[in-house]
Amino acid sequence: MSTRIQNGKFTDVILDSLGEGLFTVDKDFRIQTLNRAAEKILGLNREKIIGDFCKNIFRTPRCYDECPIQKALEKGTNVFDIESEMSHHSGRKIKVKLNSAVLKDEHQEPIGGVIIFRDMSHLEEIHKNLISRTNFYGIIGTHKSMQEIYNLIEEVADSDSSVLIQGESGTGKELVANAIQKTSKRRDKPFVKVNCSVFPPDLLASELFGHVKGAFTDAVKDRIGRFELADGGTIFLDEIAEMPLQMQVQLLRVLQEGTFERVGESITRKVDVRIIAATNKDVRKEMLAGRFREDLFYRLNVIPIYVPPLRERKCDIPHLVRYFIQKFSLLTGKKIKEIDDEAMDLLINYSWPGNVRELENTIEYAFARTKGSIIHASKLPPNVRLQTECCFEPKKIQKDKPLPVESSEAKLIRQTLERVKWNRSKAAEILGMGRTTLWRKMRAYGLIEE
Repeated sequence: MSTRIQNGKFTDVILDSLGEGLFTVDKDFRIQTLNRAAEKILGLNREKIIGDFCKNIFRTPRCYDECPIQKALEKGTNVFDIESEMSHHSGRKIKVKLNSAVLKDEHQEPIGGVIIFRDMSHLEEIHKNLISRTNFYGIIGTHKSMQEIYNLIEEVADSDSSVLIQGESGTGKELVANAIQKTSKRRDKPFVKVNCSVFPPDLLASELFGHVKGAFTDAVKDRIGRFELADGGTIFLDEIAEMPLQMQVQLLRVLQEGTFERVGESITRKVDVRIIAATNKDVRKEMLAGRFREDLFYRLNVIPIYVPPLRERKCDIPHLVRYFIQKFSLLTGKKIKEIDDEAMDLLINYSWPGNVRELENTIEYAFARTKGSIIHASKLPPNVRLQTECCFEPKKIQKDKPLPVESSEAKLIRQTLERVKWNRSKAAEILGMGRTTLWRKMRAYGLIEE
């Protein structure tokens, strides 16, 4: 092995410069090289383990089942992003992702293998930090309306009743559906999602209920539908108001009787599925217009949930901003940790027609433009800056003339202060601004005396 794999000083320097752990083994799976990152990640001394069997040192579950190098040998190709655990010298487990490849000689004969692994434990820590009391199964928000949604989801956890989630586009209706499923007694059963707006009417029936061979031109074999896939579990029907009236009749039958037929088949099948539906349309208006069946609405609307638009819960904007900053820091590797007060002012005073989805896109845009560690107002998208600057200029507030206390920001600040019993430090933290900024705004809005 040593004659085929370079172990000179130059090669050692290259291997030790890598941030990922790396080791090589010979055909007998004995360790031949180990770089500095692998030593550091696993707390090992390379001099003491060279020549030992890799399974004795790394002690991963995959050493005994689906060895990455063995898989690479069998497939004849490299293997990427295998999740596993390795044992630190102290005994603690470290989550890693592995890549493996077969090493070959000049005659293309296998002579060993190489494993490169990344320490993923820091991602676990970041994930834990993202999950806090403001985060309910991925839904971010402390506003009273959001807390009521959390409470409702927990209260109906043992129910199999249908749920209808309504709210504007981008408010997070799918996240609410996810939370309902994760807290339900069906959480370990299938969870199938269907967007009713993406399928043509003639294909939606096949997608939901399946078809038999020859049912239509492209039906070359039998195919089960989403309802059968979800049997025993939950199905999420997004954009339910886009469903054609004929399909609504078939869905109503599933809700009432738990039965359906595949397209092109006369055999009645039974299914046990909990239905969660969502729409961004006003269903009552759709009923009046004759586009949505009234009987279906009442079958679906057993547990109604309304997700408010972001403009109605602006106290959640700082929490969402921090969450997205952490998220994009992780995804991009940039060391951006905060947003300045002026930028936060602009975000709070923007109307957010695209709701949380638009806010996430805004932070992603700012990340792409920011080179330092702080997002400044100049890095926000033009539409956010222009709309808010024309009606709110945080740097031009007159100290001697209080601004109207009925403004949305004044209400937001007062509500936050009341919630924390006028503790300015806590309020500033919740609002995502500095104490001096909060004091300046309180004075501008005439809230100091209160």
